Amino acid sequence: LLVGTDSSVNRLSAIDGYLKDQAVKILLPPEAKSITDNLSKLPGGAKLVDDVIIRINRAAEDAAKGAKPIFVNSIREMTFADGLQILKGPQNAATQYFKSKTYQQLSELYRPKIRESLNKNLVAGISTQQSWNELTTNWNKIAGSTIGKFASLKTVDVKLEDYILQQALNGMFLKIEEREKDIRTNASARVTNLLKRVFGSRLG
Repeated sequence: LLVGTDSSVNRLSAIDGYLKDQAVKILLPPEAKSITDNLSKLPGGAKLVDDVIIRINRAAEDAAKGAKPIFVNSIREMTFADGLQILKGPQNAATQYFKSKTYQQLSELYRPKIRESLNKNLVAGISTQQSWNELTTNWNKIAGSTIGKFASLKTVDVKLEDYILQQALNGMFLKIEEREKDIRTNASARVTNLLKRVFGSRLG
């Protein structure tokens, strides 16, 4: 469990951990599709969207750094019955255990980190939150105008903090699940003697 969570946390908390991994990269909320579909209507819109996406993923990478102690605590609280159920369970049994034991705590501890990251000045004194506000404000002016209404454009009202929180945690658990499956099915992924003994005896 420590091997799986450590490697997942370390990978996602690194620079480009989210951004360069297409499986977990955080894009703009689906509600913002009207923006990306009509970039030509926003002066400098393409670059603004790219900048926001980069900063959104940087916020998630920054928040991921605080995840490790939470997983460690959940392992310390594990009972023998929990461990046996994970060992004999499906390929994502450990991931499901972590979800049930840590999701709420991760949410509570991630939120202030994400909020802090979103409000951190990253480029030219502009924060991710400011970039998102600028993007949506400019878009909503167009969508709310007479021309925008005639074109059936929809305004965007998404709480960026909530969205990133959910996406960041989804990405974390996805990586833990991938690592768990690898340990269960790939002998070379069992990097400790204990893993080799436990899963070697079960899976050969």
